[in-house]
Amino acid sequence: MNRRTFLAAAGACSLADVDRLLARGDLKGKLSRADLPTPALLLDLDAFEANVAKMTRFARERNRALRPHGKTHKCPEVAKRLIRAGAVGCCAAKLSEAEAFAKEGVTGLLVTTEVVGRHKIERAVRLASRHKDTIFCVDNAQNARDLNEAAGAGRVKLNVAVDLHLGRTGVMPGEPALELARQIVSLPNLKLAGIQAYAGSASHTTGFEQRTRASREAMGKAVETRRLFEAKGIACPLLTGASTGTYNIDSEIDGVTELQPGSFIFMDVDYNKIGGAAGPVYNDFDNALTVLTTVVSKPSSRFAIVDGGFKAFATDRTFGPAPKNIEGISYRWAGDEHGRVDLASPSAPVEVGARIEFIVPHCDPTVNLYDRIYCLRGDAVEAIWPISARGMSQ
Repeated sequence: MNRRTFLAAAGACSLADVDRLLARGDLKGKLSRADLPTPALLLDLDAFEANVAKMTRFARERNRALRPHGKTHKCPEVAKRLIRAGAVGCCAAKLSEAEAFAKEGVTGLLVTTEVVGRHKIERAVRLASRHKDTIFCVDNAQNARDLNEAAGAGRVKLNVAVDLHLGRTGVMPGEPALELARQIVSLPNLKLAGIQAYAGSASHTTGFEQRTRASREAMGKAVETRRLFEAKGIACPLLTGASTGTYNIDSEIDGVTELQPGSFIFMDVDYNKIGGAAGPVYNDFDNALTVLTTVVSKPSSRFAIVDGGFKAFATDRTFGPAPKNIEGISYRWAGDEHGRVDLASPSAPVEVGARIEFIVPHCDPTVNLYDRIYCLRGDAVEAIWPISARGMSQ
């Protein structure tokens, strides 16, 4: 259906009316892909829903809890849809991210990085008092004591964060983790929930066999630590970790109780490159997230300029975005506001005003560049979801 036919059927709508439509809740059927201002962050709802269904079914069939990571989407509506599909909650990278989710009614929160400092600890305790199923992570005894003191008569749930050689945060597995667990259970206002063990160094290891070896080695240390806790009389019902790259590896490891992948809902160029069990391209999940751009200049027949640059796509990878639904072109960075599209042999016309959609290089930081996600069913905009936790990095 072309734009003219679509608008004739659905009724044309000015973009100036978007906020009014949102407030009334009757956006569906009023906008098409062609109406959106660019750069625009798009979500293919059919692909997104298929990804959610596949992951939730996978976890359920293997008797693993699923708590997807909210740092990927930063969107309460996404978190709530995942919970309705069967997830037990939502991970959050930072305290402020968790607060944004909680404000919108998201439950089962797990803050996966440490909360340090008086002000943040006060906020963490306040969040825990209002949402008693919230879990925090610690890797330091003094931090645990600070949380205990601030909690007063309340109970704060804590995971021991175990470093699986990512070299970032976490206490070393084995005896160091056991000693921290002992200190946590000795404090009256804390409750040990379990172990947080994200093997980040394994999640993007290229090649399924190599990734399997890396993740089994790393997560094996977490499983051994859990067994050590229990052998010493410390209950450890939760061992949570895994990623989109290792969900089908870690779920087969006895002792891992919960999966916390994030990128599977959207996917990106980065994950496509790591290879899957069936071949060199990782395609377990569909590419649901894209950025729509407009060709704003065509200086020559060899290249065109689109209105999406550093401010439209994450730039933390050595590669850029990949075109979707058009072949024979490639993207190069051209500054803050622009990208250069080299036209080798484009499979569709690329003229000024044309729209080009790109799969993003890295979904998490790309999402953090936008205020809203335009959710499409085919070419029709079905909803607009606010990215309420955008910029929540405290």
